[in-house]
Parts: sequence; structure tokens; C-alpha cells
Amino acid sequence: MLRSLSFSHAVVAAALLAALLLALFPIEPHPTAFSYAAGVIVITLVLWSTGVLPPFLTGLLFFTLVSVFNLLPSEQLFAGFGSTAVWMVISGFIIGSTITSSKLGDRLAAVLSPLLTASYPRLIGGLVFTAMALGFVMPSSGGRAVVLIPIGLALAERVGFEPGSAGRLGVATALAAACNMPSFAVLPSNLPNMILTGSSESLYSIHFGYAEYLLLHFPILGLLKSSLIVVLVLVVFPARIDSQCQLTIDMAKPSVNATQQKKVAVVMVITLLFWVTDTLHGVNPAWVGLVAAVVLLMPKIGAVTPKSFNTAVDFGTVIFVAAALGLGTLVNVSDIGSAVGQGFTQLLEANNGSRFWDFMSLSLMATLTGVVATTPSVPTVLSPMASELAGASGLSLPAVLMTQVVGFSTVIFPYQVAPLIMAMQLSREPLGQLLKIIVPLALITILLLIPLDYFWWRLLGWMD
Repeated sequence: MLRSLSFSHAVVAAALLAALLLALFPIEPHPTAFSYAAGVIVITLVLWSTGVLPPFLTGLLFFTLVSVFNLLPSEQLFAGFGSTAVWMVISGFIIGSTITSSKLGDRLAAVLSPLLTASYPRLIGGLVFTAMALGFVMPSSGGRAVVLIPIGLALAERVGFEPGSAGRLGVATALAAACNMPSFAVLPSNLPNMILTGSSESLYSIHFGYAEYLLLHFPILGLLKSSLIVVLVLVVFPARIDSQCQLTIDMAKPSVNATQQKKVAVVMVITLLFWVTDTLHGVNPAWVGLVAAVVLLMPKIGAVTPKSFNTAVDFGTVIFVAAALGLGTLVNVSDIGSAVGQGFTQLLEANNGSRFWDFMSLSLMATLTGVVATTPSVPTVLSPMASELAGASGLSLPAVLMTQVVGFSTVIFPYQVAPLIMAMQLSREPLGQLLKIIVPLALITILLLIPLDYFWWRLLGWMD
């Protein structure tokens, strides 16, 4: 533990030194603000990655440094608080808390228990592939987490997994990962997917169809990656379900929660219908969730008292998410993202012309951009320079655009993706435990899945 702490503090000290050097010796020929922004980004990313400070405190430090050095106008710096991601997090906390407090999650778990609790591998596999399948009908990874996390935790409780136990951590991390990562391979199911397709159409008049996108990405990044999530959870958080320990719902108290459960069930069914039909009515899933949260909080009408709002919403997570979005804005506005992209372009021009190397380089470029600028910002940063990247590589413009999906679906740290943070907060388990799954998954993706993806693309003719 002491060694771990010493290493983390050494990394933070190195980041502070790097930021100081950037401030004292600005990078030429860029303006001074470029170096200041780079220093702030380095400090923020290292603090979030090491966990030396609580994530929300690092977020507050980010807002403070950017404001003091006047690196962004306040309307851009704090725009994250008005974003759909933040309001999806807030509404998600309220809906998830209501599903748990009303015991609706327990009741649904009782229905699913005979199907999933015969063994621990069956439980983890069933939850992961349920989350993956839900990505085809529900366009919001945050919404999927809101629905499935309370049910998964209720199932964990039924089989005797206590908070903090390996089994409960397995359920929490499996659902956090599965509600988000496989759906990068399904066109309308995650925000970066939609930003990429929108920018492709507006910048280059290139349209990607649903079936084309699914065939290109889902076999490797959806199906195979979901299988890897199951394997990693079973290895990292091993547990066993004892058939004698399965708990039953206390049938002596159904009347206490029956009215609340009915109210929550009605609200959730209507909410799910609006989430599923997102492409028809055009209302963002975050605003659908916000309406549901308001209804659930209404006195007499709702199922939870307004006084519970403060306990239901983790405002530290809200600050964390808003700061992550602000970081992406700073990367774009300061031109750091463009500078990174130009550096990658030079590397592509200097390589040996191998299409495999071009594919790997472009995919890793998108991955690293997601680490610096957060995942939703990857298409914003890289799409405008896709034409230059296509010219520097041996790949077509559509193929270059699609390598972004390979990259931004490879998540290394939770701060890159707001729904991952929300899912772990809903589970009330430490966010750091998720690193034990997503870091090995990222390594396996880079070493195995991305090369497999290359050969799959060749088979489909995308490398021609």
C-alpha cells in the first residue's frame, strides 16, 4: 500500500514539475496560454488517474486554475453543467435511488433470480449480455445503467453478496462496463457515435448506415469485448453462489412498498418507451430522464420525498463530470488537440506505408485523444483533420473516420466516460475497483482486438 502511495505521489510530483516547466518555459511558437493550458491538463489528468485527490476536488482544482489563468471564458468553462451528460447523471441518480428505495429492483430481481443465479458465471454473463442487448433498443448508456444497476445489486443481495465483497464488486463492475462499452459498436447507442456520424456528414457528406456500422464494429468491439468483460470479472472478482444462501423477498412487507412500486413501475415503463423511441420523437434521453426524475420527486404524486434529493444525488460526481467536459473544451479551444493530431499526422507520413501500421496508429491516436480530451471529444478533435490523416496514411477517408470508433471504444480511465462514473456511484462501490477491469480490457483490446479488427476490416473490403 505504501509503495502504491509513494508511486502515485511521485507521479503527481512529476506532473507538477512538468506543469511548472511549461509555465516558466512556454512552448514556441504557441502563445503562453497554450503552455498554461497544457500544464493544467497534465495536472488534472494525473490527479484523476492516480486518485491522490478525490475526483470532485481535482475537478474543483481544474475550474480554479482555468479561471485564475483566464484560459477559457466562464460560459465555456462551466458549460458542462448545462450539458445533457450532467443532467443524465443527476436524473439517473434520482431514478436509480427510487428503484432501490421502493424495492422495485428487489421485485424484478425475484423474477430474474431463477434464470441468473444458478451460478456466479451465469449471473455475470447474463447481466453483461442483457446490458449489451439493451444497447440495441435504449440509446443512452446512462439509462441502461439506471435500469440494470439496481436490479443487478438486488440479485447480488439475494445470493448473499455483501457490500464490498468480490461478488458484489463483480456485479457492479460488469454492469458498469457492459452498459457502456459494447454499445460503441451500435450506431445510435452512445454519444460519441452520434457526434462522429454527424461530423462525417457535415464535413465530408459521408453517411454511415446502421447495418454497415454494425457489421463493421459489433462482432469484435461488441460481442467479443462483452465476452472478455465476463472473463475478466470472473478472474478479477472470483466468487461462488451458495444455493443455500439465496435470499427471498420479505413477503410480510409487500404492502408497505406496493404503492410506491406501482408508481415507480409506471414511470419507468413510460420512460423506457421514450428512451427506446428516441429516434422517432427526437427528445434527448437526458431530458426524458429529467422529466421522470421530476415526476418521482413530486409531493403526493411521486414515490420519493423531495428531502431525499440531497442523499440521492452525488454532487461530487456532478462536479467531476462537468470538469471532465470542461477539460475537453479546453483541449479544443487551446488548440492542444490540433497540435496532438498534427504530431500524429507527421508520424503517419514517416511510417513505412504499412496499412496495418496505419490502422493501428489511427486507432491508438483516437484512444490517446480520449485519454487527454475525454471520449465524447474524440470525434470533435479528430474529424476535422480526417482528410489530412487519410492523405498521410494508406486508408480511405471513410476508413480513417471509422478508426475513431476503435479508438474511443477503448477506454482506459473512468473519467473519460461519464456513464461509467455514474454506474459505479449508483452501485455505491469504489470507482477505483472499475480500473481492475477496464485497464486490462484496454490492454487486451490494443494487443488483440484491434489487430483482429484490422483483419476483419480486410475481410469486409475496408482496407482496399
